[in-house]
Amino acid sequence: MGQTFAGTCEEPVYAALDSGEARHTAGVCAHILVAEDNENQAELIRRYLEHDGHSVVVVHDGRAAIDEARRRNPDLLVLDVMMPAVDGLDVCRALRAESDVPIVLLTARADEDDVLLGFDLGADDYITKPFRPRQMVARVRTILRRTGRARETKATVLKVGDLVVDPIRHEVTLAGEPISLTPAEFRLLSTLAAQPQRVFTRGQLLEDGFITARTVDVHMMKLRRKIERDPRNPERLLTVYGIGYKLV
Repeated sequence: MGQTFAGTCEEPVYAALDSGEARHTAGVCAHILVAEDNENQAELIRRYLEHDGHSVVVVHDGRAAIDEARRRNPDLLVLDVMMPAVDGLDVCRALRAESDVPIVLLTARADEDDVLLGFDLGADDYITKPFRPRQMVARVRTILRRTGRARETKATVLKVGDLVVDPIRHEVTLAGEPISLTPAEFRLLSTLAAQPQRVFTRGQLLEDGFITARTVDVHMMKLRRKIERDPRNPERLLTVYGIGYKLV
């Protein structure tokens, strides 16, 4: 039957993602901003979109949505209508006055007048809760292609020694053996592997979608457990004290 997003989010959705139920579409990607005040729903939306091959940034209020949209110029905005600070309709109104970014509204309001208002303000699609996340992903994909914002990705396999990161297949191998990573770990490792030897500050890694500096440290610790012979004495994922991390 599949999962749905309603007022709350259930843990089995994570299991479905990790088992590969929702997989990204090779060859198409976009930079997507998600504005959703429910942190659990926002996290699940992010994970489904990332599994579809997109890069995702999440904010939790309308003011942050406006600021991030202006700063990052995303390819698409997934926007919850009912949010603190500035509601989604006002966000839509403000951004549409200055940008043609595609906007997908999420709301529990199913009245025809509410739907029409959303379209009048310039929304490209209107999804009512509860909804199936894979259907949401499919509709996002359709809008990106229709608006010409879908980007063709290069099937570039990243190799750092005997560590291989395949962004298209979303796979990692070490000395030919598969390594199982969470989406967050994969995103972090891909960022580092794309520019080996480069030192990334925590701030730069935070811009890649992580929430706090401590979160970056935790993911780095988990990655070391998976790809280092001795995680306490890393040879690949190195700490550059006072600055950040690099992959060698």
